Amino acid sequence: MNPLNHVAIIMDGNGRWGLKNKNSRNAGHKAGLNTVEKIIKETIKNKIQFLTLYAFSTENWKRPKKEINYLFTLLENFLVNRIEDLHKQNIKLKILGLKNFSKRLNKLLNLAEKKTYKNKKLQINLALNYGSKYEIINALKNLKKSKGKINERNLTKFLLTKNIPDPDLLIRTGNTKRLSNFLLWQLAYSEIFFEKKLWPDFKEKDYNKIIKKFKNIKRNFGKI
Repeated sequence: MNPLNHVAIIMDGNGRWGLKNKNSRNAGHKAGLNTVEKIIKETIKNKIQFLTLYAFSTENWKRPKKEINYLFTLLENFLVNRIEDLHKQNIKLKILGLKNFSKRLNKLLNLAEKKTYKNKKLQINLALNYGSKYEIINALKNLKKSKGKINERNLTKFLLTKNIPDPDLLIRTGNTKRLSNFLLWQLAYSEIFFEKKLWPDFKEKDYNKIIKKFKNIKRNFGKI
């Protein structure tokens, strides 16, 4: 059976779920947060060390301002009300992306990272204002500045995921089959599962079903 150390998830379908069930995209984002909490618990049960969640891409700034503001309010409330609980559970939070947010949100994100820095049970990487193309270009610029030799090993040192193993498994919900500028370098050899269910409908049993399938896949990494 394949070891599973790192799961990455593109949590797609919140807005569509909200329009379908509550006639409100924002209601879908709120429902999606409940799914996040369930998947965190299930990740710990499965003794997975890293969970990376794609929460807000660099392209998501194109969305309506009201929706963006609601998303960030949800995140602020989560950090205020739940970070202590995550800390007690020995969970570490790391932000992947540029913290170009309000002073309040930036402060909460920095406090959450600082508070949970030494925790070991699970590391949650929250991809927030994240774009993989920007990450790779920026890593190349910094590698050039360092005057290091341009190779795979050295470039990896300048990625936002430095010291984080590449995902073994990527799950994308919402019946959309693309990577959407997410961890393009890191996903080179990840197993990818596209799930038809919208994120708020994604349950623990769906997660465990994918994990079970992953563990039984023959992974060759270029070999026979």
